[in-house]
Amino acid sequence: MAKMNIVFIASEAAPLAKTGGLADVAGALPLALSRLGHKVSVILPYYRKQVAASGVSVKSLKKSVNIWVDGIDRVAPLHQATVDGVDFVLVEQDDYFARDGLYGPAGGAYEDNFPRYLFFCRAALEASCLLKKPVDIFHCHDWQTGFIPLLLKTQYQHQPHIAAAKTVFTIHNLAYQGVFPSFWLHRLGLPADYYHTGNYEFYSQINCMKAGIASADHITTVSRTYAEEILTAEYGCNLQGFLGDHADKLSGIVNGLDIENWDPATDSAIAANFTAGKMQGKAACKAELQKQTGLATESDKPLLTLISRLAEQKGVDLILDCIPGWLQEGYQLAILGSGEPAWEAMLKGLAAERPEQMYFFAGFNETLARQIYAGGDIFLMPSRFEPCGLGQLMAMRYGNIPVVRATGGLKDTVTDYTQDKTGATGFAFDEASPAAFRAALATATAVWDKPASWKRIMGNAVRRDSSWDASASTYLELYTSLKD
Repeated sequence: MAKMNIVFIASEAAPLAKTGGLADVAGALPLALSRLGHKVSVILPYYRKQVAASGVSVKSLKKSVNIWVDGIDRVAPLHQATVDGVDFVLVEQDDYFARDGLYGPAGGAYEDNFPRYLFFCRAALEASCLLKKPVDIFHCHDWQTGFIPLLLKTQYQHQPHIAAAKTVFTIHNLAYQGVFPSFWLHRLGLPADYYHTGNYEFYSQINCMKAGIASADHITTVSRTYAEEILTAEYGCNLQGFLGDHADKLSGIVNGLDIENWDPATDSAIAANFTAGKMQGKAACKAELQKQTGLATESDKPLLTLISRLAEQKGVDLILDCIPGWLQEGYQLAILGSGEPAWEAMLKGLAAERPEQMYFFAGFNETLARQIYAGGDIFLMPSRFEPCGLGQLMAMRYGNIPVVRATGGLKDTVTDYTQDKTGATGFAFDEASPAAFRAALATATAVWDKPASWKRIMGNAVRRDSSWDASASTYLELYTSLKD
């Protein structure tokens, strides 16, 4: 296989700036591709505050690009950070990107998000022209980069360094499409001939996700099942018909996990290390988690865990419906998350009523998250939809057995005990209802009472290959097919 020059363009990438799973993919997949011998660069905005907080060293490239945006000719200096051999090119524009949040204040969005990210799209293409080698593949991610495939085909075909590049556009979550008023059309110099229902027009507005879908050479989502689901009315977010028109270039490739970073054998944040063959340390992790969170240490019931955004997508309402009954049955719960204020308040109230049985931390703390993964018995993930999900991968890696709704990446990554008792890594249910969720947990706890069966499931879960290696190889096959 010929070595390729692959350029990732994303609005966030770990470890420099992160709000969710997109950053994990944009940080880890390039590293996996690089290990396979290809040149991979990542271009993202220079979020000065977030990059500084990451502790990663940044140096000036002593180069800049000029971008016209809304009547202003902006000069964008370029910077570089190198992480594990992968170069990250950072586009500076402080009035756009040196803000407290990436996309908006807590619970909101910046009013100028469209010009911010259209500027970034153009700057990323201009920056790519300055790379040492011609670009083979542009891999774009979510609505923030949706206009790159269209701009490449309409406004950057005169640039020999990038004109022959093929584009892959990955949909991480179809619910977020980047829809903006049409008055930006002429103010930002967009290719107006493509403003129609077959491209980026959407109910008389601009839809960045549609632009990427229409113009990319190939579209991927982050799991095989999600690629199928988004073609239906239930999951298609009003784009199912449009996606159906482009289904011949749509595929699903499940996300991986940075298994070196998430490894119970070496994790310094947990009370005791363990492996699939030597699980004794997990009991110490549970005892320490109980002690640290104020839960009773003498409990003979499983410790249920949840690490999640508190949003309807994540099925938090199902959990809230079930918690009182589970507490009555004697189960313990350790929950970490933030989101809807009303749901945070309800969880705080439940934890205050029974502090020996339930602990709730409002917010996010990575050290605590690792301790919950390592110390928990059962991990709850009843999502209404889940394009891929990383929580279940992390939980399985730490022997915290997931109970999930069989949707999207959860269906693709968790082997259900009721379908395969020998190879099971967790438990799944179909209907998004409290009754179905309770039934699945009842099945899980019944097996938990059978130590030999539970030990086998934990071993399967910890041994599961959740690395990026298989997914990276699949992406390389895709890239190669586009270049042939």
